[in-house]
Amino acid sequence: MTDATTRAAAILADHRASIDRLDAVLVYTLAERFAHTQAVGVLKAEHALPPSDPEREATQIARLEKLALEAGLDPDFAKKFLAFIIEEVIHHHQKHQS
Repeated sequence: MTDATTRAAAILADHRASIDRLDAVLVYTLAERFAHTQAVGVLKAEHALPPSDPEREATQIARLEKLALEAGLDPDFAKKFLAFIIEEVIHHHQKHQS
C-alpha cells in the first residue's frame, strides 16, 4: 500500500471507531428513554389517561426540528425518527391500557 492509502485506511478506522461508539450511545440513550416512557405508560394506565398526547407530540416534534437545525441534522429525518419513536411509545402505552 502507498502512504496515502495507509493514511486513508487509518482515518477510515478512526471514523468507524467513532461511529461504533456513537451507535452504542444511541442504543443506551434509546433504552433509557424507553424505560421512562414505559413508566409513563404504566402511570397513564393507572390513572385512565389516554395513551397518546397529540399536543405534546406536536410540541416535541417542533422542538426536535429546532434542535436538528441547530445541530446541522436534516430536520425531516429528525421528525421521521421522532415520529417512529412516538409510534412505538404509543404502542407500548396501549399495551398497558389492556
